[in-house]
Amino acid sequence: MKNHIIINKKIKSFNDEISVSGDKSISIRCVLLASQSIGISKIHNLLESEDVINSLKSIKKLGIKYKKKRDYHLIKGFGLNGFKTNKKINLNAGNSGTFARLILGLLVNSRNEIKIVGDKSLSSRDFSRVTEPLKKFGAILSSNKNSLPVKIIGTKFLRPINYEEKLGSAQCKSAVILAAIKTPGTTKIKAKKSRDHTELLLKSLGFPIKVKKNKNFDFIEINGQNDFRGFNYNIPGDISSSAFFLVLTLLSKESKLKIMNVNVNKSRTGIIKILNMMNANILLKNKKVYKGETVADIYVKSKKNLKSIKCPKNLNSSAIDEFLLIFLVAAKSNGISSFKDLSELNKKESPRLDIAISFLKKIGIKVKRNKDDIKIYGNSKLELNGKFIVENFKKDHRVFMMSCVAALTLGGEWKINDKDSINSSFPKFLKLIKKLGAKIN
Repeated sequence: MKNHIIINKKIKSFNDEISVSGDKSISIRCVLLASQSIGISKIHNLLESEDVINSLKSIKKLGIKYKKKRDYHLIKGFGLNGFKTNKKINLNAGNSGTFARLILGLLVNSRNEIKIVGDKSLSSRDFSRVTEPLKKFGAILSSNKNSLPVKIIGTKFLRPINYEEKLGSAQCKSAVILAAIKTPGTTKIKAKKSRDHTELLLKSLGFPIKVKKNKNFDFIEINGQNDFRGFNYNIPGDISSSAFFLVLTLLSKESKLKIMNVNVNKSRTGIIKILNMMNANILLKNKKVYKGETVADIYVKSKKNLKSIKCPKNLNSSAIDEFLLIFLVAAKSNGISSFKDLSELNKKESPRLDIAISFLKKIGIKVKRNKDDIKIYGNSKLELNGKFIVENFKKDHRVFMMSCVAALTLGGEWKINDKDSINSSFPKFLKLIKKLGAKIN
């Protein structure tokens, strides 16, 4: 079966509404925390992607039972000491950095060696940012040159720590939080701003976690070894998945779109703030708060006169997964857009900053780079007529989906490889694109 698609026609005008898949970050956290609860958790709209399925398979290896029902999942946990780790186990995280890093936090009290493995892309990413703080709890961790596979042997004698997270990484922060819930005493974290789904979910479960915020940092205290009951959770739509449809609509002609019931947690909506600064008109309506998360319907319409941006650095962390799309909008805008301190982009599933620059040059856009800063010289009249091939050697799902958006809005004849990469995060992406009228072969 072919693992590529062909796009040779721009998408026509559309006026529609869609629902995207459940939030991946929350899906994985729900699976992990349900595995630590006492009793049965009922989770609606769990994202059924490879990353989440690997998470379910892994907790099953650790002795946790789950069932898929018609429109929800049931997970039966046995408390904070409920994992069965009395023998050596290998857990396959696939492509999921979120699962691989967070599960390590829950294994700090494992009785035997657990090995975390992943695919080629994940195995090239830095895990020292997680293994080093987890060692301070008393667990023993070893890795392959700071990458996967990582082996962990826990301890009965966990000790609370003080930890400063300086990178703005929610994965690192969350790994420490999950280790702390198993640890007696109070663990204190000073964390650079990043997404806060773990903290909000724990608060909704009544777990004793305190969070104080200032402009740049969150100060978190966790009182460990407090059990919590199984829970019900209805996962909202994923803002990162929605982002592809925001930009598709924005760059298409005379189009409108409503995306229903999306998680618009302010630590995730950097793309909306940035695009609105570029003269988009993206609106959030029907806002509500669900278990600490803000959920809303997103309204977007096409826009002709997009303008360049000097992107504020403080929005980087809240848009870190969407910069490929933001760069595409900058390419179709009037003027020179500048972005700074984007080193974290090259530490994702692929070196996304490098890939973005190469992609923009391929479609005729001038780009200047100075280390982790770039300038994009936009062309509001950009229209493509040639043939383009996207190899996607790292099989990055976001590179594939961004390339689809570019092909459908800029024109040209495109062959986009590694279609299967979307299975890690957004399996129904192509189905939704086709619902809006896209012609894809």
